[in-house]
Amino acid sequence: MTVEITSHEELRELLGVPNARAASKERPRLHERDREWLGASPFCLMATAGADGSCDVSPKGDPAGFALVLDDTTIALPERPGNRRADGYTNILDNPHIGLLFLIPGRTDTLRINGRARLVSDAPWFDDMVVKGHRPVLAVVVEIEQIFYHCAKAFLRSALWRPETWQPEALPSRARLIKEVEAPTESLEDLERHYGPAYATKIYV
Repeated sequence: MTVEITSHEELRELLGVPNARAASKERPRLHERDREWLGASPFCLMATAGADGSCDVSPKGDPAGFALVLDDTTIALPERPGNRRADGYTNILDNPHIGLLFLIPGRTDTLRINGRARLVSDAPWFDDMVVKGHRPVLAVVVEIEQIFYHCAKAFLRSALWRPETWQPEALPSRARLIKEVEAPTESLEDLERHYGPAYATKIYV
């Protein structure tokens, strides 16, 4: 029998309440340590939701420090060439609420930022976001409402950063996955050529 939780009271009865430090740790503005964390982070996950509540989480990565600090309550993330679906950006136009999770490789804690986002197609600080000669075509400006550090337990349980647990060969290659799941009419040879060594040379084009 499946027992569904349908109320806040049921949830709290099951999980309990957070301790005082966990309940009060969120802040509305950047601390100097937050700035240092952003300066060291090369990767984040960006969560958005559409007007109808449908959700999207997109990975964002660049050289460490790619999240540009504009002031104590504002950061900006550059857009880089991708698949042009723009799911998260479409969501932002309909619903500005955003959640960000910044990782540092090897660290088991993370920095979480929640706030409101808007899309900007140009600004003087775009020049500070140039990578390999490429200027972003847009940026996500995030007005911070909540910021706090998240504990290490999920990373410790998953052993995410322990190379001896990694199994990249557990699934077929990217090209084979695309062939089987997304593009059955394209030849495997063409897909392997596209996702081969030259793929890494085109990530800013």
